[in-house]
Parts: sequence; C-alpha cells; structure tokens
Amino acid sequence: MGSTTDKIKGHANEAAGKVKQRVGKAVGNDRLRAKGAAQEVKGDAQKAVGKAEGAIKSAADKLAAKAHEKL
Repeated sequence: MGSTTDKIKGHANEAAGKVKQRVGKAVGNDRLRAKGAAQEVKGDAQKAVGKAEGAIKSAADKLAAKAHEKL
C-alpha cells in the first residue's frame, strides 16, 4: 500500500474504533469497547506506517535527485 492509503485507512480505523468504544460504553458492552480500542490502536499503527513510508520515499527521492545532479 502507498503511504497515503495507509494514512487514510489509519484515520478510518481510528475513527471507527472510537465510535465502537463510545457505543460500547453507552450500552455497557465491555467487549465492544475492547474491540474499539484495538481498532483504534490498529489505526494509529497504520498512520505510523504511512508516515514512515512517506519519509522513506522522500529520502530516496532526494538521494536520487542528488545522484542525478552528479551525472
């Protein structure tokens, strides 16, 4: 997946997880709250992966540009 895709999916999972936690709390369902918390953590991880991929791509592009300048 691309960095943008990971970031988007991360935000979606994080939001869905927060909703599940709130609904679980409202109806007294601890299992739903736990699933929501897990999904929120998954979203945070996906966003982190997306940011890391973006940083790596940016660094690689800068290296390629410098190498191209020396040719």
